[in-house]
Amino acid sequence: MAMPHAEYTTCCSCTTWQWLKALPEKSWCNLVKVPKMVKKFGRDHPRRVIHSFKVGLALVLISILHHFRPSFYAFGDNIMWAVLTVVVVLEFSVGATLGKGLNRILATWLAGALGVATHCIANLSGEKGEAVLTPIFVFLIAGTVTLMRFSPQLKVRYDYGLIIFILTFCLVSLSDEKENHKMLEIAHERILTIIIGSFIAVMVSICICPVWIGEDLHNQIAGNIEKLGDFFEGFGDEYINNSENREAMHDRPFLNRYKSALSSKSSEETMAVLARWEPPHGRFKFRHPWEQYLKIGNLTRLCAYKIEALSVYLLRSDQSPYELRSNIQESCTTISSECGKALKESSMIIRQMTKSSMPNQHVSNAKIAIESLKSILRTNPWEGADFLDIIAISAMTSLLIDVVNCIDKICEAVDELASLAKFVPSQLLHRGTVQPISLHDDSVHVITIDEIAPRLD
Repeated sequence: MAMPHAEYTTCCSCTTWQWLKALPEKSWCNLVKVPKMVKKFGRDHPRRVIHSFKVGLALVLISILHHFRPSFYAFGDNIMWAVLTVVVVLEFSVGATLGKGLNRILATWLAGALGVATHCIANLSGEKGEAVLTPIFVFLIAGTVTLMRFSPQLKVRYDYGLIIFILTFCLVSLSDEKENHKMLEIAHERILTIIIGSFIAVMVSICICPVWIGEDLHNQIAGNIEKLGDFFEGFGDEYINNSENREAMHDRPFLNRYKSALSSKSSEETMAVLARWEPPHGRFKFRHPWEQYLKIGNLTRLCAYKIEALSVYLLRSDQSPYELRSNIQESCTTISSECGKALKESSMIIRQMTKSSMPNQHVSNAKIAIESLKSILRTNPWEGADFLDIIAISAMTSLLIDVVNCIDKICEAVDELASLAKFVPSQLLHRGTVQPISLHDDSVHVITIDEIAPRLD
């Protein structure tokens, strides 16, 4: 039965009154949460808070120039172009700020000069000639530069500059200003204010808590390799000793850390492009081989995809009889352990920027274990076992062998980076020997260190 109109109105009035009555309390609760949210954000993302402060400071410096305009009277109202430049150019990292600043200055200067030249040529041809020539110039120049933006080499580093070029050229060439000297004066003021805005943005970005994107790329590559090493250090024991009562993989974070490397391609390529704009700083010298980091990153992702396949066998290991897995226990555990150590050492080489032969030693040990594993597989120790179980274990071992080859390439790429970037030789083992492992006897092998010297940081 439908509710009478009077009762419906009364019900709505009561609901509205209750909502209005509770509004101050809800507003106060939300207001109290704001400082806590700001504090948590500042604790989790301190560099973003600092960047916000840097943008505000840069705009304050521009506003000081604006208020002291009598001292800079030649700028006129175009000082606001400096404000726009700071807002657009001042990015989170030094590399991005420098790249945008230089792109904006060069594009504005070139487009302004070309725009003034075409505007003068159009004016010389009379009113009717100007109406014909100006659209032709705009079509040809804007179309050509837009076509240039499709070039991968230009788009990666100069896309922003090409956009500013098109915009500035159109603004100048389509201007209604008839006097050429007046146009030159306006162009001079705008390029000067853009240079000032870019200079302030770059100085603030470099001088106040600089964020070096190249250093972020350096640490990310090293971190991804280390995460792969975490997986291999636990894979052997987890696969062989797995049981039905084992914990889920998400309860073992070291088995899942590698996944962040799977989606790092885009960020690494962006950081490598921006890092090329950065000046020498700290341990990163002029013409640092940033391209080599991309090569290492690609190999790391390839290894991570193979790990993704290995993790499937880790999840299903309790479905294979332990007796079958125990036949390859020693070899698989050794391969996994040596792979993890090789990756950890490679990560340490990148982080500390030192040369070391330790990763190659661990890869050699893994290859020795592979030969032992192959010899076990040739003896066909699983006669009478279920065919599907044999296929699963054979596929896992084949994939593990393929992973060793991939890790070998990573170690070679890291060695190449150490040579290109001129890393300092490590002095952790000043004089000593590292004996290779052997799986064919029970002898004990010792690492002899004759003299210990501190590792260079």
